[in-house]
Amino acid sequence: MRIGIDLGGTKIEGLALLDDGTEAVRQRVETPRAYDATIEAISGLVEEIEREVGASGTVGVCIPGAIDAQTSTVKNANSTWLNGRPFRDDLSGRVGREVRMTNDANAFALSEASDGAGAGAEVVFGVILGTGVGGGIVVRGEVLDGANRIAGEWGHVPLPWPADRERPGPMCYCGKRGCIETFLSGPSFARDHEAHTGKALTTREIVERAEAGDADADARATLDRYVARLGRALGQLVTILDPDVVVLGGGMSNLPRLAERVETELKPWAFSDRVVTRVRRNVHGDSSGVRGAAWLWPLPG
Repeated sequence: MRIGIDLGGTKIEGLALLDDGTEAVRQRVETPRAYDATIEAISGLVEEIEREVGASGTVGVCIPGAIDAQTSTVKNANSTWLNGRPFRDDLSGRVGREVRMTNDANAFALSEASDGAGAGAEVVFGVILGTGVGGGIVVRGEVLDGANRIAGEWGHVPLPWPADRERPGPMCYCGKRGCIETFLSGPSFARDHEAHTGKALTTREIVERAEAGDADADARATLDRYVARLGRALGQLVTILDPDVVVLGGGMSNLPRLAERVETELKPWAFSDRVVTRVRRNVHGDSSGVRGAAWLWPLPG
């Protein structure tokens, strides 16, 4: 049995996966906003899951940050009480076994590569299109962390082949302009519509107007710009990584026919006369984080 834990900003979710990938149990608790209390909450969740299933298991955890390769401490976590602390080691000591840990984008990619939209593929790129833009890379069933633990962070490279109106691009919280995140996140989608039309609408309202029988031309144009930009960005990614499958996740992945449209849109931008990379919407949705954490421990043999 493999136990997966997804440490979120408001909740901690845990599940037990059996060897065939089915879920034996799933539980949630609120996320404490303190370091020691977070360790206790997770260890208590592991104990409760094992008590309910009647067996012990391996433990994998996904966090909203990364483990620094040199110091083994957490960095870049929006759960700020984890930053600078040896969270993985302290949690391992508390639960009495090795704990494997990765960031939430990597967990998403691993989940979809293991038994989701990228199952059976050699190289999978998992895309997060939500409040922010991130990604994770899985090669032959294993997460690629990178030397700096930033592999897959494509949201903080420039939008490729920008049009004149896209230069120099919006300011990003990372301190640079024109990052992919500033064009492809959910909030960016709404800001782009307002910048072009002067109308402040939600993402849902824009999409509803674009998809209505008497489609709103401005809303349709906003949606088309989004698809075109995502196509450019993924075309560049295909040239660099050349994945078998790109899996779309996050709230923006729910845009109508996004995967199908982008699979076509990226092809002219990739450095190949024939592009076979598939673009797919995720299978596991919000469960991909906790499932990916469990999959950090592969089946024996």
